[in-house]
Amino acid sequence: MIEQLEIEKLSLEDYQQLVDVMKASYPKWSGGYWSMGAIKNLINMFPSGQMVVKVNGKVVGCALSIIVDYDRFDDEHTYKQITGNYTFTTHDPNGDVLYGIEIFIHPDYRGLRLGRRLYDVRKELCEELNLRAIVFGGRLPNYHEYADSISPKEYIQKVKNKEIYDPVLSFQLSNDFHVKKVLKEYMPEDIQSKEYATLLEWDNVYYSVLTRKSFTPTSNVRLGLIQWQMRLYKDVEELFVNVEYFIDAVSSYKSDFALLPELFNGPLMAKHNDLNSAEAMKKISEYTPKIRDRFQELAIRYNVNIITGSLPSLENGSLHNIGFLCHRNGKIETYEKIHVTPDEAAQWGMRGGNAIQVYDTDAGKIGILICYDVEFPELSRFLATQGMQILFVPFLADTQNAYMRVRGCAQARAIENECYVAITGSVGNLPKVENMDIQYSQAAVFTPCDFAFPHDGIKSQATPNTEMILITDVDLSLLDELHSYGSVRNLKDRRTDMYEVILKKRDT
Repeated sequence: MIEQLEIEKLSLEDYQQLVDVMKASYPKWSGGYWSMGAIKNLINMFPSGQMVVKVNGKVVGCALSIIVDYDRFDDEHTYKQITGNYTFTTHDPNGDVLYGIEIFIHPDYRGLRLGRRLYDVRKELCEELNLRAIVFGGRLPNYHEYADSISPKEYIQKVKNKEIYDPVLSFQLSNDFHVKKVLKEYMPEDIQSKEYATLLEWDNVYYSVLTRKSFTPTSNVRLGLIQWQMRLYKDVEELFVNVEYFIDAVSSYKSDFALLPELFNGPLMAKHNDLNSAEAMKKISEYTPKIRDRFQELAIRYNVNIITGSLPSLENGSLHNIGFLCHRNGKIETYEKIHVTPDEAAQWGMRGGNAIQVYDTDAGKIGILICYDVEFPELSRFLATQGMQILFVPFLADTQNAYMRVRGCAQARAIENECYVAITGSVGNLPKVENMDIQYSQAAVFTPCDFAFPHDGIKSQATPNTEMILITDVDLSLLDELHSYGSVRNLKDRRTDMYEVILKKRDT
């Protein structure tokens, strides 16, 4: 007997009941079920999009969803692609479509219109968030019974005409969803559907384009690249006199981002010349928390997002190369160098990090790779699949050939990932700092090579080996056009049926 029926937000405490209902709902499912980690990610990223229906306090059904920028995927996509390889990193709060990840009802509670209630709540959420539509891929669980005699198109038409009953499609059509197209290999684990799916859509008639525009990042973004002169400083305060000068200058040109080089605070090692280079680097890592806090203050004061290059950081006894993205609203995020060079390992005892991600900013989605990391194409390709529009590369190069490795790889990353890449390093000499004697840099901003961009893929570049600021505007809307209408479409034309880049997260 039903005494109480409620629809509420999914919580992690509901997980075991959720799995039990999933197993009961999909008894012949050949794929796996959602892990606790996946559900936790969904709840953390988009709590209002995860709903359960409870009868007498017990979970009997669920609806999971994310928001996506649908232009990134268009109608040709797979379940794996739209979910970011099941990690939900494709969720975009500034997107325009509510994408249905999952909906199911326990077999014992079907026929009570509980699924309809979940869809109604989804529609209300779509209207509340002013999203233009709800989209999802729908299974065809009974198609295997007809696959030998009729095509998917004929099957769908017969379901529409009520000549065939399909427990999923029939239900979705009765809830005002229309079929946009048939997808092949949408979900390879779906044996019953013969790997076919219907792409279904419900349009929000209350959607307002003008209202949405106020929430989307600006199309034109201004970058301020600081080509930093290495010089000796007596302490952190004197260092920051120079730092604030450059941040002030970048801000006066109304830049959205300020980028500093890798290990720009290396001159502070000079006061520790009595130590070997590894111990000297550990000593200046003690300044890193203070430097982070100062950058946070500057980002707020000068209204610019600051990418702090990189700084040494001692973590659990190991020396790492890290940096901070200081948003102009006060938020701080950390990034780290994944690959350390043989020299960094030998001279300073540095170790590589294990974390990489795309950062949402008020001026677009960005990635950050420190120096050597840009020479490993897998990292930037992973970031590109998560929607990266601008890749920032702070570097430290001693010789011109070292610089050319960074430059050449950075330019390749811009072409193959259809994004902008901004690089900057340090110039000058440090005769009193071991292993940081000479520096070479030519800051630059690279673009894809197509008609909307410079023919050589170079948007702008600084004078080599000269202390200066490079101010450059980039238009993010050109990237959207390139993804769909470019002469070549490197991201869209990938053969994901043959290869893919997967991020393996280490246990901490």
